[in-house]
Amino acid sequence: MDPTLLARVQFALTICFHYIFPLITIGMAWLNVWMLTRYLFGGDEMYRQMARFWIKVFAVTFAVGVATGITMEFQFGTNWAVYSRMVGDIFGAPLAAEGIFAFFLESSFLGVLLFGERKVSKRVYWFSALMVAVGSTMSAFWIVVANSWQQTPAGFAEPIVNGRAELVDFWAAVFNPSTVPRFLHVVDGALVTGAFFVLGLSAWFLLRQRHVDFALRSARMALIMAFVTSLVQVGLGHFHAVQVAETQPIKLAAMEGIWETQTNAPLLIFGIPNVSEERTDFKIEMPGMLSIGI
Repeated sequence: MDPTLLARVQFALTICFHYIFPLITIGMAWLNVWMLTRYLFGGDEMYRQMARFWIKVFAVTFAVGVATGITMEFQFGTNWAVYSRMVGDIFGAPLAAEGIFAFFLESSFLGVLLFGERKVSKRVYWFSALMVAVGSTMSAFWIVVANSWQQTPAGFAEPIVNGRAELVDFWAAVFNPSTVPRFLHVVDGALVTGAFFVLGLSAWFLLRQRHVDFALRSARMALIMAFVTSLVQVGLGHFHAVQVAETQPIKLAAMEGIWETQTNAPLLIFGIPNVSEERTDFKIEMPGMLSIGI
């Protein structure tokens, strides 16, 4: 098998496994803030117990996310060494920012959440939960910046000299054309994922009639978050798709199995690409919907 294909497969498997954990942590972090807000201003002890349990679950997913993320970062150098040398001066900046500003903020206040509940006031404890949520969201921002720059690069000197991309405008690189729509889409997707994760575990408790009040309240809050963020995701997904159509039209065509420029393009629901004959086999599509939607 071609080494490049093997490298792609390995990296794809690594990132697919890693990616689910940051999504869960971001969603759970904001749910924890909501629970502690209800406790802080309402005084209901059940919300404190709920937050205490979900913070422990959050810590486990956070640890797994960190471990798998480190493995993925090693593969930048092992699988894509030449590419890393070419873009390292730009690509490394958001990764460093994520570690310095976001990861340390999140991990420091997570320590307060796990071990400082009886040592700090309710307001400080709530603030710690808020900082964990902000830190996890900031982590997502800087990682999305790195990913988006690879999709729609900006802020570097052209042409590339001596095989190395040179950063000339930091903010142009950070807020490249796809950063904002991708970040909004990712964060809202994380809220959806975290909400359904909590909803699923709460349903497990309810099915076994264990900790019913705790599980029912957790499920109710998670269901509200899942419903609202799922509706928002429709609009954000469209916003992101429009950006892809404007900045990466060939990529959109590949995503939708469009082999030739056409009007009244269909929206592909299912299909298997036939590269040798440049067609999509066994396709199920909605006629004209891609042109209407985008």
